Parts: sequence; structure tokens; C-alpha cells
Amino acid sequence: MPYHPALRAGLAIVAIACAPTLAVAQTTGAADALPTGQTPVGATYVAETHGDWEIRCIRAEEGQPEPCQLYQLMRDSQGGAVAEFNVFDIPDEGQLVAGATIVTPLETLLTPGIRLRVDEGNWSEYPFAFCQPIGCFARLGLTEEDLTALRRGSRATVALVPLPAPDQLVQISASLSGFTAGFAALEARNDAALSLLEQLRQETGSPPAQ
Repeated sequence: MPYHPALRAGLAIVAIACAPTLAVAQTTGAADALPTGQTPVGATYVAETHGDWEIRCIRAEEGQPEPCQLYQLMRDSQGGAVAEFNVFDIPDEGQLVAGATIVTPLETLLTPGIRLRVDEGNWSEYPFAFCQPIGCFARLGLTEEDLTALRRGSRATVALVPLPAPDQLVQISASLSGFTAGFAALEARNDAALSLLEQLRQETGSPPAQ
């Protein structure tokens, strides 16, 4: 499957009214994110690496918080890029404590949605939310139970149906090595962003974001 996604997600925290865009271009199978220190404002860079996961952030103006998320490129058995798995921290609201976005190629049959499971656990089903020229997006709400499974597991498997072969089921996996440390680091970045936003609000006298 040809693949050239730019994924849309952001730092979902209470003090940020609108989640900004994370543009992550895939060209030759290597993520087009610049090293820290070489990133212009508004571009994506790899802030940290934890096992098989990266923390990717958008470079902000100095003194401003940066939206970040966990990222892993999912490949098929031949090494070809098939999908992107993105996990982001959100304010705890009810049962949901985190979110995820899985981006698949346009050549994906939408009606079956996608299925996800950790190791040999039960499958969970999710619909596709929308498609753009860069791919189709499925949004996942994650509970504390879901996060615990990801922290304890070794592999997350995504199943999807290719549009050219609707009688086939394609399964691709993401390694969970480094997920626990990566998500903890992501939470720490969000806590720091919240503190910075509150400090900026107090300095400018602006009301808290609704």
C-alpha cells in the first residue's frame, strides 16, 4: 500500500482550546521529523525516544508550550509502511484517560472499521472518523484498563480490510517496547505545559481557557 500521511492530532489539555496540527510526513519510510535544535517553529521534531516509540512535538516559539504525542510507524512483514499509531494524553474525563489516532492508507475499506488488540487479548472495534488525501483516520478513546494493557503488553495488533481485496484481513503490529516510559514522559510534558500555560495566563492577566 502506498503511504504518505500527515497526521492531525495535538496536545489535548484543558488549557488549550483547540488542538493544533501535528504534520508528520512519510516519504521513503523514514519519519520526516527533524532532530532537536534544527527545527523551525511549527515543524515536527523527535523530542525523545523510548524503546520503539518516539515522542514527537511541534516546535513552538520560545517560552510557549509544545503539543506532543507518542508515535510509532507500523510496517508490514516486508518492511513497508502501512499505518501510523499515535497516542496522546488527555485530561481525565470519566472513563477516558488517553486518546489515540491510527492513520491508514486511502486503500482501506472503511465500513468494517479497524480492530485492535494487545497480545492475545480481546479485539476492540473502532470506526473510521474521516479520510483526507493523506490517509484515513480512526480515533480511539482509551480507558485506564486499555492503558494498563498497553503498558503490560508486548505487541498491539491492528486489523484492517484493504479496499482492493475486501475478502482479506490485513494484520499489522506495533511493538509496545518503551510504551510505559514513553507515556510517562508524555504525561510529564503535559504537566509542564499546563504549568507554563498557567504562568503565562497569570503574567498576562488572561482568563483561564474554557
